[in-house]
Amino acid sequence: MRKNIFLYKKREEKVDFNLEYDSKTGKECEEEIKLTKVNSDVRLNKKYAQNVFSLPKNADIVLRDFKIHANGKEYSAFLLACDGLAGSDTINECILKPFMYMKNSHPKENMKLEDIIFETLLPQAQAKKITDINMLCELVNFGFGAVFADTIEVGFLIDLKRWEHRPVNAPQNEKVILGPHEGFNEMLRTNTGLIRKTINNSNLIMENVELGKKSKTIASIAYIKGVTNENIVNEVKFRCKNINADYIFTSQDLEQFIEDNPFSPSPQILSTERPDRVCKALVQGKVAIIVSGSPNVLVVPATFLDFTKTAEDEYLRYPYAVLIRIIRLLAIFLTLFASAIFIAVTNYHQDLILTDILFSIESSRKLVPFPSIIEIILMELAFELIKEAGVRVPGPIGQTLGIVGGIILGQAAVEANVVSPIMIIIVAVTGLSSYIIPNYSFSFAFRILRFAYIFGASVGGFLGILTVFFMHLTVLFSLKSFGVSYTSPIAPKNAKNPIVSMFIVPLWKKERRPEYLKPESEFKQGKISREWMYKKR
Repeated sequence: MRKNIFLYKKREEKVDFNLEYDSKTGKECEEEIKLTKVNSDVRLNKKYAQNVFSLPKNADIVLRDFKIHANGKEYSAFLLACDGLAGSDTINECILKPFMYMKNSHPKENMKLEDIIFETLLPQAQAKKITDINMLCELVNFGFGAVFADTIEVGFLIDLKRWEHRPVNAPQNEKVILGPHEGFNEMLRTNTGLIRKTINNSNLIMENVELGKKSKTIASIAYIKGVTNENIVNEVKFRCKNINADYIFTSQDLEQFIEDNPFSPSPQILSTERPDRVCKALVQGKVAIIVSGSPNVLVVPATFLDFTKTAEDEYLRYPYAVLIRIIRLLAIFLTLFASAIFIAVTNYHQDLILTDILFSIESSRKLVPFPSIIEIILMELAFELIKEAGVRVPGPIGQTLGIVGGIILGQAAVEANVVSPIMIIIVAVTGLSSYIIPNYSFSFAFRILRFAYIFGASVGGFLGILTVFFMHLTVLFSLKSFGVSYTSPIAPKNAKNPIVSMFIVPLWKKERRPEYLKPESEFKQGKISREWMYKKR
């Protein structure tokens, strides 16, 4: 076997000095030092760190010089950390005091300085030796500290993270009715801890990946080994590792980079603030992506029916859950079709309306100067303006603005004969139905598509609605979410009872994991889960 001769050649450190003449002092001055590895001369390491962090301009970067006494000698050293990300008390008690006073340190004779520092002076649980000086400087931006000492060609990476963050509170955007009142916050390890605390299984895997070439945002890919299909896990890791972007800060940024169809109105990745919902998805065989600095966790793959469910659906008793699911599907239907059907019936299919109702509609629209399509678009846009204004202003004021603004605007429009009263009712029913849809991004999709159905109804009546509906279904059936059909398990049919999947199945009847995920473990509970009914007392 041919040996690589370069393995036996000692790699030489390249140190570049760009020297310029200083007219004031009459001496040459060093401007830039280029290093790839930690140099044995601590002065070069210090100069390189000052250049990287633009010191002393950067006021929040701490560079602290100190001396180390070991083996009867004195060595120069310095600490590099970021104030605000690293705790000052931790730096003082766990770094500077042990190094400067060598408390409780009893090194052996002729022990190397590198071993003395790593084995006797670093009390932190997370401490590493790293030779790459660029990696050390990058990790300082994540709350780590870097210690450099003279005559040593390694740097010591120390975990000093202690920044301000929100405590674990109830989710802000997902109302908790039943279930744990815990929500994710912006701390990565807090979020992963909430998931691991609930699942409590050694097969739960949390793989770290870096997002953004410059931001180096840490994200964890969570899945259960032996349950989740490896192809889905590999696809998630492949997409996350092959994003050519400098900065990715939040899970919403990541979602736009890794989703299959960015131009589709329907979201293909589920975003949630609730740990219990993420844990239930992981148990089913899905993958979760937790991004540092974001309180929303992404769950993939996601299907159309996943966006119509809430975490409370499995906490409710079966009869209540079925009723809520039917109401939710009815709300989706009304959001899409209520305004369009009214336009189609009044413009093209008057024979379907009872005579008394037809006369009532005609009399209410007698003084309205606009055609029905203009009338309903004006009201829909006004409703969207009120809704958006209510979201952007502070909470109590937003609720008042939505209610009062809607009443005043609707009453003024009717009295001014701009719109008819029946149109106000139709728009109000459509708007309220959109609020029932549990997922915010999913409701946005229907709010956009509602205008397409209105346009189709104004052009061709029921035929126009069916044309838009056919195009809508074609798009939905063509969508994929990480290799899984968006309309699973309805189409393609990959479940034994696809119609039943649209409704809630009792918890004790959910023996199988979703077949469209192709999990490695098909069953998550026994066929007879309520064994107490068949056992003798």
